[in-house]
Amino acid sequence: MLGDRWGVHDDETRLVFPCDAFVAEPTLRAWRGVDVAAPAAELWPWVAQVRKGPYSYDVIDNWGRRSPRHLLGLPEPRVGEPFTSSGGRPLGRIVSVEPAHQLTGAIMGGFMSYVLVPVTTARTRLLLKVVARTPPLIAVALSVGDLVMARRQLLTFKALAERNCQTRAS
Repeated sequence: MLGDRWGVHDDETRLVFPCDAFVAEPTLRAWRGVDVAAPAAELWPWVAQVRKGPYSYDVIDNWGRRSPRHLLGLPEPRVGEPFTSSGGRPLGRIVSVEPAHQLTGAIMGGFMSYVLVPVTTARTRLLLKVVARTPPLIAVALSVGDLVMARRQLLTFKALAERNCQTRAS
């Protein structure tokens, strides 16, 4: 499908993600991934902080409000809590969480899982999979739109986690 992959290896698309358990026979399957020069423990708080902002193009999906650029010291996410927010309003819900490993949410009829895969003690793969059951043409449109937004989001998480690691090392 157009726009279904960015930054992932073929073997990563064959992994079972937590979101797969929530959608039988999805028409949309999209994978995104990025290498992060930070341990999973440094990256996790940023991923978990998606509850406070989308971290992609804030002018588009956060009504012009900037997603926080510092850690807020939030408690660990819990199933049933809002998954993210836009313009200060909660959206979706968390459906599965394993702190420091994965966060899965339901939003706008789809499900998405962020999975942190430690590569070394100082490097992590941040993987995202989105699944939904929707008409095929809508699935293509969603895949392409998500590619743009999710790419920006993952690169933002990467930059923030790496910045924190560099600051601590200085």
